[in-house]
Amino acid sequence: MLKRGSTIGILGGGQLGRMMAISAAQLGYRAIAYAPEGDNVVREVCDDVFANTWDDAAALAAFAARCDVVTWEFENVPVATARAMPEGRIFPHPRALETAQDRLNEKRFVEELGGRPAAYAQVDTDADLVSAIDRLGAPGILKTRRDGYDGKGQWRIGSIRDAQGIRLPDTPLVYEGFVEFAAEFSVILVRGRDGEIRFWDSTCNTHEDGILATSALPAGEAIEAQVGAARELARQVADALGYVGVLTLEFFATRDGPVFNEMAPRVHNSGHWTIEGAVTSQFENHIRAVVGLPLGDTATVARRVTMTNIIGVDIDQANQWLEQPDTHLHDYGKAEVREGRKMGHVTQLER
Repeated sequence: MLKRGSTIGILGGGQLGRMMAISAAQLGYRAIAYAPEGDNVVREVCDDVFANTWDDAAALAAFAARCDVVTWEFENVPVATARAMPEGRIFPHPRALETAQDRLNEKRFVEELGGRPAAYAQVDTDADLVSAIDRLGAPGILKTRRDGYDGKGQWRIGSIRDAQGIRLPDTPLVYEGFVEFAAEFSVILVRGRDGEIRFWDSTCNTHEDGILATSALPAGEAIEAQVGAARELARQVADALGYVGVLTLEFFATRDGPVFNEMAPRVHNSGHWTIEGAVTSQFENHIRAVVGLPLGDTATVARRVTMTNIIGVDIDQANQWLEQPDTHLHDYGKAEVREGRKMGHVTQLER
């Protein structure tokens, strides 16, 4: 266990890192960040921020020298950067990044553990795409194997004709067959250094234009009937990776059981409700795990919880939410409003 006052290094500078740093301070730890991209909204809550490039060996060494432990806040941190941190002082282990950063490898990894992803095919050429559609059918979704998130790097394919109109990017792709589902949900767990695992309740997740709009509890019968099987897969993934920290797996609830969608080796947007809605938030438990503290209780504290993302609008427009009872606003501190950009979130509780 790291003593109070130790320094936690965070790779990345977005809102997830910001909320991690707040939880670190709550527990008596200092935080610094390595964040060469974006607004670096961690800056206001960290003791220092390195804005050097991901491959700056000297800067990475200087950053690591100031950290007692290192973690990351988003899954597109270069694996080489994570591996530049001292062995045994970065959690989760960088192999989690290696697994999650390639959608094809991720699906194969989950299949080996007995999980069931949507039917898929590797796509490297126009002919591969035609073959994939012929074999798996349409509609379907064509995705880049790397770097896509919040609906980016994805194309909906309704027919062979749609495929003929797409100019494939010069990057590896994967085609996924259509999944008929009743609802979408996520399984979020925390795994300690000693291997202990705790789960939060699974929310029903609603997306708009590929971006999470709301996460709500209770999740409904379709999801609740499948959470047990989904948790078992998530547990196997965490154990196989020797994972330490918060891990998220997303699923479709179908008539044949849970279908794996993707995993995020980090705290997750669909877990933001836990800040007010659970005994211990995902952010606090992530910090507890990586510094070696006992894990906190993950029980839900309200009868109903709804987390709503504030997307692409000035955060001041969300102030009206605060007129409602037991409502909590989180402003991410982003200066520039853009379409599709998450500016903050609101959580409402009914106790």
